[in-house]
Amino acid sequence: MYPETSLINIEGMSCSHCVRSIEEAVGNLNGVEKAIVSLEEKKLSVEYDSDKVSLETIKNIIKDQGYQVR
Repeated sequence: MYPETSLINIEGMSCSHCVRSIEEAVGNLNGVEKAIVSLEEKKLSVEYDSDKVSLETIKNIIKDQGYQVR
């Protein structure tokens, strides 16, 4: 199956540490192929295998890091 790509709006990021924190947490999930955060756009672009990980799980990991998903 081809990976799905989703854009997730994230509030509460203020620096490059925030970006790395989210990219690492999401990127370490089984089924996530790529996670790239844009601090300027306040968005996460994530490629993932929906058979292995759900979009809801990805959003919950972001929330667990202390950020708001919009």
